[in-house]
Amino acid sequence: MKRTLFALLIILALVVGCRSAPSEPTAAPSTEPLPTAVKIRPTPTPVPPPPTPTPLPPPTDTPVPEPTATPEPGETPVPTVPPTPTEEPAPTVPEVMVQVPAGPFMMGTNEGSGDDTPAHEVDLPPFEIDQFEVSNKDFAVFVQVTGYKTYLENERSSSTWLKYAEGRDNHPVVKVSWNDAVAYCEWLGKRLPSEAEWEKAARGAEGYIYPWGNEFDVQKTNGKDRAIRSTTAVGSFPDGASPYGAMDMAGNVWEWTADWYQGYPGSTFQSDYYGEKFRVLRGGGWFETADYLRTTVRNANTDTAASDDVGFRCVR
Repeated sequence: MKRTLFALLIILALVVGCRSAPSEPTAAPSTEPLPTAVKIRPTPTPVPPPPTPTPLPPPTDTPVPEPTATPEPGETPVPTVPPTPTEEPAPTVPEVMVQVPAGPFMMGTNEGSGDDTPAHEVDLPPFEIDQFEVSNKDFAVFVQVTGYKTYLENERSSSTWLKYAEGRDNHPVVKVSWNDAVAYCEWLGKRLPSEAEWEKAARGAEGYIYPWGNEFDVQKTNGKDRAIRSTTAVGSFPDGASPYGAMDMAGNVWEWTADWYQGYPGSTFQSDYYGEKFRVLRGGGWFETADYLRTTVRNANTDTAASDDVGFRCVR
């Protein structure tokens, strides 16, 4: 039985071989037994695993910049720079002062028996004093920068410094009280002169009766005898300058000083106005005669008084 089955397998293999064999010369059949056929499956090509996806970065709120425009050929790109804001400098007052050296001088006089007696020595440290009386133009700068209003303006007077300043920029400011003068000087880092400082700057170490000497000269000052009947531009009488170069120390306008009106040491003169009630004024105004233009003459008024022949200058 086994032999019969084996013979059938051989015959079947020969039939298949004849069908699939190429047209070659037929070889003699081998007498060796054929091995049992083994069906071999092709080895599959391994498929690579899918790539690991790259994680995307988390979204942010950073805005995407706008693309920069490409300049045309030959055109130089101009960087966009925001303009720097500029501030106009605040107006200023020109500073013109003269030096008064340290040392003693004789203050007052022995002539007569008035409130400017007796003569007495006063020793002062060095200081500077404005060469000119404060002008309307200078005072206007102070008002513009600070918004200051004078005593008369606050009192709603119809006659203030503004009225007298019209068309008179270089004339001395008038209609200013003692407090107005103090405010202006302090704005500039200065102060009003003491009575002694004012007198020394006016008469010098020589002790002149008038700023220019001991004889009155109507051509060297704006007083009553000059018949101008009003203020003049500051510095209009250079020949009447004091030994230190200060102008208009006689005439034009009376000038506020820092001191209270009180008697001199050793004076026998009595006054109901003495005390801490009135401030001293010096120099005489445009309506004063020669006697009141002397460097030793004293006047006084309340610190709220303001008239058309009163002004001031500062020291430092």
